[in-house]
Amino acid sequence: MDNRITHWQSRLDRVSRSVEDEFGKLDVSSLNWKPNAEAWSIGQNLDHLITLNRTYFPILEATLAGTQSLPWTARLKPIRKFFGRMILKSVLPDRKRKIKTFVVWEPTESSLPESIVQRFLDHQKELWVRLETVLPLLDSGKVIPSPASGVIVYNLEDFFEIVVTH
Repeated sequence: MDNRITHWQSRLDRVSRSVEDEFGKLDVSSLNWKPNAEAWSIGQNLDHLITLNRTYFPILEATLAGTQSLPWTARLKPIRKFFGRMILKSVLPDRKRKIKTFVVWEPTESSLPESIVQRFLDHQKELWVRLETVLPLLDSGKVIPSPASGVIVYNLEDFFEIVVTH
C-alpha cells in the first residue's frame, strides 16, 4: 500500500482513539461546556467535523463517476496549489490564529447528546470508506471543489491531507 495512504489511515485511527480515550466517558454537561460564548464545545467540534466531511461525500462520488463539474479556477494549477496550501495551513493544530468556518460547516446544534462521541467514531470509519473509493484517482491529478465556495479548488491529494489534518 502507498505510504501516503498508510499514513492517512494511521492518523485517522489515532484521532479516533484519542477522541474515545479523552471524551468517551464525559457526561453531557462536560461535552457541551464552552469556555466562552464564542467558543465551541467538544460536542460542537465533533459535530462540525462530521458536518464538514459529509459535505464532501457527494463531491467524491461525482469525482469518481467523472461527473463533477468544476469552476474555471480548476484549470489553473497555481490556484489549486495556493488554495490547497492555504486551507491546509488553516487547519493545522499549531496555527497562530483561529479562522472562522463557513456557515455551512458550523455545528448543527448548541447542545449535543453523549452519543456525539460514538457518532464521531462511526463517522471516522465511514470517512475512511469514502476516501478509499477515490484512492484509485489519487495520482490522476483530479481536482475537487470546496462545497463551501464556488471558486475554491484543490488537488485530490491536498484534500486527503486537509481532511485528515482537520
